[in-house]
Amino acid sequence: MTTKTRSIIKPKLTSPFNIDFNWWKQHDRDWHVYLRSFLCDEHQRLFEDLKNDEVIDWVDPKTGEVKQVDGLQHILISHCAKQEGFLSRNMALVDSVFRVFLSNGNKPLSPQELGEILNRPPETILKTFSGMRVYKGIRPVSGL
Repeated sequence: MTTKTRSIIKPKLTSPFNIDFNWWKQHDRDWHVYLRSFLCDEHQRLFEDLKNDEVIDWVDPKTGEVKQVDGLQHILISHCAKQEGFLSRNMALVDSVFRVFLSNGNKPLSPQELGEILNRPPETILKTFSGMRVYKGIRPVSGL
């Protein structure tokens, strides 16, 4: 009998992180409820009658390819997270980092970059998000 060993690479200050929405969907069945709380007033009203798993067609502006995407996630990232006041200096670290990823379209950022954006110590950001516990789906980007 052979056993597989899992290679665990410890993230560094320059390692990219982002929100892993697949992890989020697998570990929190109420993830849509949480995301709805970030919608702006206009979209709170529009989304109140929609099902949590509503999928929309989205056209990639670079390739012209039509993809089906989660409607709530898309409107949150493309509109609501870009509104003034979405990010606040007084938020808890985990909430601040989560909102940064929503506001930048979930593009990977390193703890160093996050530290610059949030004016927080990169070492604290790295320690928070590289441990065994996953906060709000924020994890090192795999495959890079």
